[in-house]
Amino acid sequence: MPRFVVLFEDNLEGADEIRRRHMEAHLTFLERHAASIQAAGPLREESGAAKGGLWLVDAATIEDVERLVREDPFWPAELRRSVQILVWNRVFVDGSRCAQ
Repeated sequence: MPRFVVLFEDNLEGADEIRRRHMEAHLTFLERHAASIQAAGPLREESGAAKGGLWLVDAATIEDVERLVREDPFWPAELRRSVQILVWNRVFVDGSRCAQ
């Protein structure tokens, strides 16, 4: 199954309030889709300022990933300014090369 990296850039204005209001629903969404969303977390500047987020996703198609992005409670709340979905080929994990 293909793997994808999803990079989110957040809208900066009002982001902290949006994140606070929708965090519980967002985390519940991630738990509900744990079979596809393998890892997720915020991205921050060195200063600690929030910048966006990152997901590692196993999905059959990029359309499946796009559907997940749109269903995340952060999306309709307009936290996200942009999203980039990239195909990812894992070649190294836990100190070892992966089978190709």
